[in-house]
Amino acid sequence: MKIQIRTATENDAQALLDIYAPYIQNTAITYEYEVPSLQQFQSRITHTLQKFPYFVAESNGTILGYAYASDYGERAAYAWTAEVSIYIAQNSRKMGIGKKLYAALEKALQKQNIITLIACVAYTERQDEHLNKNSLEFHKHMGYEVTGKLNHCGYKFHKWYDIVHLQKYIGSHQTEPLTPKTFSEIKSTL
Repeated sequence: MKIQIRTATENDAQALLDIYAPYIQNTAITYEYEVPSLQQFQSRITHTLQKFPYFVAESNGTILGYAYASDYGERAAYAWTAEVSIYIAQNSRKMGIGKKLYAALEKALQKQNIITLIACVAYTERQDEHLNKNSLEFHKHMGYEVTGKLNHCGYKFHKWYDIVHLQKYIGSHQTEPLTPKTFSEIKSTL
C-alpha cells in the first residue's frame, strides 16, 4: 500500500473526526469526553496550521491517520518546544503509518527551528479495555525518552489514569538558538 503524507486542510475535518471519535468514545488515550462538532474540529485544524504542521496519511484517497504539533506552553521560553499528537484509524494501526507521520512532522519542526518535542501519553500500570501501553511503546520506539509521570491526573470511564511525559531532541541546544518560524514560513521547503 502506497501512503502519501500531506498537509491537512479544513476539508479533511470529517475524516479526521471519524478517526478521532472512537478514541474519545472507547479509550482513555485522550481525556476528552465529548466528540467535537465538525465546525470545532475544522477550527482546530485551522488554528494549528497558523503556527505548526498538521499532516494526514492517505492511501487511495482514504485518510488513515494524522499527526500535528502544538504549543507546549504559552511562555516565551517554550518557543523552541512543541507538543506532538498522533491518531491512527483503528483498522490501520501497526502498518508503519505513525512512523511516516512522525518523520514528516519532525522534518517540518526542524525547519521551524524547534528543538524539543514533548509527547503526553495516557498511561496505566494495569492495562484495561480502555487503555493499553501501545502509545508509550510507540513513542519509545520513535526515540522519545520518558521524563516524568503524573499520577491519577485524568478521570475517565470511572477510573483514574496517569500521564507519562516523553521528550525527544531534534536539534541542538545552543546558547543563541535560531528564531522559531511558523509552518507557513517553511511549508514550501518541504
